[in-house]
Amino acid sequence: MPVAHILLALLVTLIWGLNFVVIKVGLGDFPPLLFCALRFALAALPLLVLRGPMPAPFGRILLIGVLLGVVKFGLLFVGMAQGMPAGLSSLVLQSQVFFTILIAALWLGERPSPRGLFGLLLAAAGLVLIGLERPLGDSLLAFLLVVAAALAWSFANIATKRSGATDMLRLICWVSLVPPLPLLALSYVFEGPQAIERAVLNMSWGGFGALLYIAFGATTVGFAIWSFLLRHYPASLVTPFALAVPVSGMLAGWLLLGERLDLDSLLACTLVFVGLAITLLPASLLRRFAWPVRRLG
Repeated sequence: MPVAHILLALLVTLIWGLNFVVIKVGLGDFPPLLFCALRFALAALPLLVLRGPMPAPFGRILLIGVLLGVVKFGLLFVGMAQGMPAGLSSLVLQSQVFFTILIAALWLGERPSPRGLFGLLLAAAGLVLIGLERPLGDSLLAFLLVVAAALAWSFANIATKRSGATDMLRLICWVSLVPPLPLLALSYVFEGPQAIERAVLNMSWGGFGALLYIAFGATTVGFAIWSFLLRHYPASLVTPFALAVPVSGMLAGWLLLGERLDLDSLLACTLVFVGLAITLLPASLLRRFAWPVRRLG
């Protein structure tokens, strides 16, 4: 992969990592379900210029839209509104990798490798440690909501794989048509018409910018770059760059929001990150990394 394309891959991981900080900023202006609904309403706008048929059968698009837009992002936004830090959210959400492996094994008969199972156990231990550090109450609830969002994402991954779609940008735009109305209805019921009216009338420039970023920056631009890379390179070469998303998310949370991590949290996060690396990185790359470590030992 040439340097220019490596920089593109790192750029999209930065865009997606920073997205968690931007969500946190936007939640200062919007109730979470309304914010999520507006995000997808705007994210569907590129369909006005994108030509061509549906990238997948309508039923698959509907299913992915519900799982990804309504359930996953709805739970994520509510969890972050309940106090889950932006940086930690970016890491915990990556547990979708392991949920996807488990569901694929149970549903599709895809047996994970011993290396994948070992990585899964390491990351699961890290997530348990993170959960045990949450005090009972809103903080624990927020953590569990983000874990549930990761589980919903894993089901969406399986549905996406079975859809047969190859153009991810077109797919995400079509999928974005599904969540706005259900999320608006949920916002009306649970957040109330007064909260919706207050958010729209009192929206700040920061809130407006956050909405534009999560709709067009993280969705349209991010998936356009990711789709470009996947069209030109094997998934095994592109996917490991996703490891940089929680890194950039946690760094952005620390630098921009002042989020702090104590030693126990750092240990737990390290377990999750190492588990992700073992699962996602090619075995050849892991062997190249392990060789100098053995030499040092």
